[in-house]
Amino acid sequence: MQFLEALPRFVFFTGKGGVGKTSIACATAIDLAARGRRVLLVSTDPASNVGQVFGVEIGNRITPIPAVPNLSALEIDPQAAAQAYRDRIVGPVRGLLPDSVVKGVEEQLSGACTTEIAAFDEFTGLLVDSSLTHDYQHIVFDTAPTGHTIRLLQLPGAWSGFLEAGKGDASCLGPLAGLEKQRSQYKAAVDALADGARTRLVLVARAQQATLREVARTHDELAAIGIDRQFLVINGLLPAGEAEDGAAQDPLAAAIFAREQAALAAMPAGLASLPTDRIALKPFNLVGLDALRQLFAPADVCPTDDVAPVSPPAAPDIAGLVDGIAADGHGLVMLMGKGGVGKTTLAAAVAVELARRGLPVHLTTSDPAAHLAETLEGSLDQLTVSRIDPAAETERYRQHVLDTQGAKLDAQGRALLEEDLRSPCTEEIAVFQAFSRIIREAGRKFVVMDTAPTGHTLLLLDATGAYHREIMRQMGSGIAHFTTPMMQLQDPQRTKVLIVTLAETTPVLEAANLQADLRRAGIEPWAWVINNSVAAAGPRSTLLRRRARNELAEIENVAARHAARYALVPLLRHEPVGVERLCQMVRRTQANQGA
Repeated sequence: MQFLEALPRFVFFTGKGGVGKTSIACATAIDLAARGRRVLLVSTDPASNVGQVFGVEIGNRITPIPAVPNLSALEIDPQAAAQAYRDRIVGPVRGLLPDSVVKGVEEQLSGACTTEIAAFDEFTGLLVDSSLTHDYQHIVFDTAPTGHTIRLLQLPGAWSGFLEAGKGDASCLGPLAGLEKQRSQYKAAVDALADGARTRLVLVARAQQATLREVARTHDELAAIGIDRQFLVINGLLPAGEAEDGAAQDPLAAAIFAREQAALAAMPAGLASLPTDRIALKPFNLVGLDALRQLFAPADVCPTDDVAPVSPPAAPDIAGLVDGIAADGHGLVMLMGKGGVGKTTLAAAVAVELARRGLPVHLTTSDPAAHLAETLEGSLDQLTVSRIDPAAETERYRQHVLDTQGAKLDAQGRALLEEDLRSPCTEEIAVFQAFSRIIREAGRKFVVMDTAPTGHTLLLLDATGAYHREIMRQMGSGIAHFTTPMMQLQDPQRTKVLIVTLAETTPVLEAANLQADLRRAGIEPWAWVINNSVAAAGPRSTLLRRRARNELAEIENVAARHAARYALVPLLRHEPVGVERLCQMVRRTQANQGA
């Protein structure tokens, strides 16, 4: 593996959700530890599953991995980091300032922005020399899916610049007085990220056209902020031997192999010039040390014993779910789940089918890395499409505040307001307002929302909950009728949440954790969708049959333990891109297998 050669101290793995970043980061850490290197594996993903991979409870503290000498791990827990950050800011003033002032500070620090900044504060602390990390020769970062990672890697520069220019008395970082430590820490983090001798960035992708386009954008955005020493890993490639003899052996395997090779041949020029490694699809789930140690092995070193054909399991299809959704005539439909499970495609398929039935639909996404237009490849009557663009929404919000509050201020006051609006925290408010504006439309039409990967979506819901609590506090019992966005999400008559997963151990476990988080927020998921099921596709290839057999227990797990209702969507021979194929995706399972 080229990306493993002469590794610097810091190694980042990033890419679109579901491409295998965690598995590759864990396998890299194991490989380095086996060479006698002292390694710290860090997850910056709000929905981290590093602990699940190793079968060890890790959390927000450095934890040795007992089965791997020289390896420790840390999961940056945004909520725990935020609470520690609040305690650090508020603790010194308790008893010194009036309770009303302390309560006001606590309320200001209750939003998702504080959560992000606190996690970022811990992240930058790992990039500078400190007592926390000085014993480790390598620090391997398993990052959040692309959009959130770009935001995280841009933050050191954003906050460093904000602190340099800041003239106010306070910000969401806490009082600006005494921030010299953070200022020097953030500058050191920027320097470390841009130094190729200290930092290596590894882009992870699948051989899919949409994924490669997305990772090409990531490549360009990271290069623009000075991170230009990049490597590329193409993960999960179907071995050529599984597609030999074309359709005579397995039409599904032959089609998958052909579309992967076509995607690689059409790889964007910026990626084609990067040092590139290819990792073969494995017949087993990448959970546990034995599986991870085989990840970098060539395909012929991991032979698969022949297994009997797997009959597609009898399970409901997505058409039945759409029937239930359409019966209401309007409402909010939110698709949630970890990255890479196919939320964007399924959201587009549900929206297209509702519009095809003559129902007005607004299809939108809160995922910074989603590109619905590329999935649709066309238009349809009754269907409108939008994206919550953080940059555009932030600029719209800034201009609105300047036109309203700023119009009443003198030149000095307006200058202070403009400075305050340059804080990165402004984006949190702007995105939340756009989210709230869109879901209000669900009172008169269908709003189908493709959400960002799990962790980022939970931060958005955290902001929604904070707003709800503040409105309830202000309104008290004096107002009889009002509805906050959180109340709409909690109302099953107005909102249907579909949890999307794959029939694999880790995605199902993460989906179950997401469901538990939603229930704690008073939101009851309406259905689960098990996407891209190999078992439902009836494969003939030996490797795919092995993967299909592994899926059966997870499908039964969802049906029996987790979902009030569910649907099973087979892995398709051709990518479901374009209105016609999205319509076919919703139709009965038998038809889908030939799509």
